[in-house]
Amino acid sequence: MSLQEFAITPKISVGGSQPPLIIAGPCVVESPDICRKIAGDVKSLCDKLGLNYVFKASFDKANRTSISSFRGSGLDQGLEILADISEEFDCPVLTDVHEAEQCAAVAGIVDILQIPAFLCRQTDLLLAAGKTGLPVNVKKGQFLAPEDMSSVIRKIESTGNQRILLTERGACFGYHNLVVDMRSLVIMRQLGCPVVFDATHAVQIPGGQGNSSGGRREFVFPLARAATAVGIQALFLETHPDPDHALSDGPNSVALQNLPQILKMVKEIHELVAGCTEN
Repeated sequence: MSLQEFAITPKISVGGSQPPLIIAGPCVVESPDICRKIAGDVKSLCDKLGLNYVFKASFDKANRTSISSFRGSGLDQGLEILADISEEFDCPVLTDVHEAEQCAAVAGIVDILQIPAFLCRQTDLLLAAGKTGLPVNVKKGQFLAPEDMSSVIRKIESTGNQRILLTERGACFGYHNLVVDMRSLVIMRQLGCPVVFDATHAVQIPGGQGNSSGGRREFVFPLARAATAVGIQALFLETHPDPDHALSDGPNSVALQNLPQILKMVKEIHELVAGCTEN
């Protein structure tokens, strides 16, 4: 198996000839019921479409704009809910880690550790995540060029862990705006790791609402379509039954009812371009 394809679990792999991996869920662990609703609906949809699914939610969002913003359910309760979701719906789970000390405990519950974009150069955090042996999904910082992720890869690989995913979520474009350079997907894929496109954070407007971030969710569909056509190995989406009342990242989250349209499109485009070769 090449570096471009590796196992997430014994049942699910990413990269190579695999169908796009769908990483989807709420921004934060709001409640067991919200998580169950989202996991159940998305897992059922992915099963029907023949797509592999990973449930994602953060037990803590340590980088919220405001001190008063909801951060999540906390480590202990969050991991308990994530473990229940994995068992009930038979799907892998992913969550963020913000501190090196969290990695070992979190790795005992989840299947993928995620490094937030703001922390993608934190050496101690990367090394601690790599040492768990779990797949590590690193979100490229809004301040980095895609080729800069080669140093991130080397840090994790120094632990002996080569199960690395790289996520594109846009780059800073002036104040309160992000722009996605689709060339980044190609450049990062050439670094030898499966590439993820974060279609919902790419439409975020950081700090755009003063004490919270805004977003333009109407652009999720066209950006996901474009990224799939360029060639990605996984698609990351935040989704919620009622985004306007989500406790975090509502403005850029996809309404759960609109997800079938997006995932059907992703599958169709991926199958269309799968046989194409790049010049």
